[in-house]
Amino acid sequence: MFSWAEVGESRPAVMGVVNVTPDSFSDGGRWLDADAAVAHGLALVAAGADLLDVGGESTRPGAAPVDAAEERRRIEPVIARLAADAGVPVSVDTTKAAVAAAALDAGARIVNDVSAGRNDPDLFALVAERGAGLVAMHMLGDPRTMQDDPHYDDVVIDVGDFLVERADAGRAAGIADAALAVDPGIGFGKTTAHNLDLLAHLDALIARVGLPVVVGTSRKRFIGRVLADLAGEAGEPPAERRDDGTLATTVWAAELGARVIRVHDAKAASRAIDLLDLIVTVEAA
Repeated sequence: MFSWAEVGESRPAVMGVVNVTPDSFSDGGRWLDADAAVAHGLALVAAGADLLDVGGESTRPGAAPVDAAEERRRIEPVIARLAADAGVPVSVDTTKAAVAAAALDAGARIVNDVSAGRNDPDLFALVAERGAGLVAMHMLGDPRTMQDDPHYDDVVIDVGDFLVERADAGRAAGIADAALAVDPGIGFGKTTAHNLDLLAHLDALIARVGLPVVVGTSRKRFIGRVLADLAGEAGEPPAERRDDGTLATTVWAAELGARVIRVHDAKAASRAIDLLDLIVTVEAA
């Protein structure tokens, strides 16, 4: 049975992203070939990733859905090889119970569901039956609609309410507390102001949900917009030039208590977290 105590107990864990897709916002198409995806996953572990998150369907804003058969075709061989060779837990990024089942059969130990069980009512029961870990994420609508004028009365309270409710739904389905984690869904149905508000009050959100919290800001568009505004530049940098802003949010989230940081650049995140952990240790001495 998976427990989040396996990762991120002594310091925040780094979750490396392996997108086996043609259209992900950051690196779509680079790892679509199974051999390339496996090599990339192993490189992420060598660079410091504590676990890997493999996805076969893009969740970028406006992304088109992918059927379960195609999603399985993309991820099954990658997960099987990484589960055998990477030496770290492997997560599957999916909203479909059938895909999650195939991934768990292939060796995955965690299901990362951006719909938090709302897309497929069978997913939570499957996770409970298999003794897998779960990440339940907040998102407004779906990837095609989530950025259509998102609104909250209070984004920190509203997202917290949602995550508490979905965690309770997971418990009701039989998922053990030790296997549950939640994700506020930075960039998923949020404006730049919403994202910054969630980050600024992340410690309050973590205290509220009382579970391990996964934070994924890596290369998100709002980072590019903020950095461009601060520099007085027109437009925004492309995804691959947002790693400096990603690193700032990584350190911030780790300091405020995030258990897992989901990133594309595992080396920078891991080294920054190690240095932060050292500073905290010296401070406490």
